[in-house]
Amino acid sequence: QVQLVESGGGLVQAGGSLRLSCAASGRTFSTYSMAWFRQAPGKEREFVAYISWSGSSTYYADFAKGRFTISRGDAKNPVYLQMNSLKPEDTAVYYCAGRSTPRAATFSPEYEYWGQGTQVTVSS
Repeated sequence: QVQLVESGGGLVQAGGSLRLSCAASGRTFSTYSMAWFRQAPGKEREFVAYISWSGSSTYYADFAKGRFTISRGDAKNPVYLQMNSLKPEDTAVYYCAGRSTPRAATFSPEYEYWGQGTQVTVSS
């Protein structure tokens, strides 16, 4: 069974940092494009960041530029998200996602595999 499991979420004050991890099992994601999405209460899921299978290409949502960094890990932990200068509006459930097609994608239905999410809460 293919699984992605996020961790690293929690409660942090505004201006603080968190590092999210995504653990993979049942399949190697080292050749998969990976991304992070988030969903706040009452809102649709939105794209946060993308990284190519090689790590050579990244893409960020405007709100993430300059504050968040997506990076590749190893086969068991294929992707991370470092989040700095967190704001209350960053509060959401964060999901990692993987897709076998190498082309960059910011639309959630283009991703084949999803984790269950990790809660990030930023207090003011």
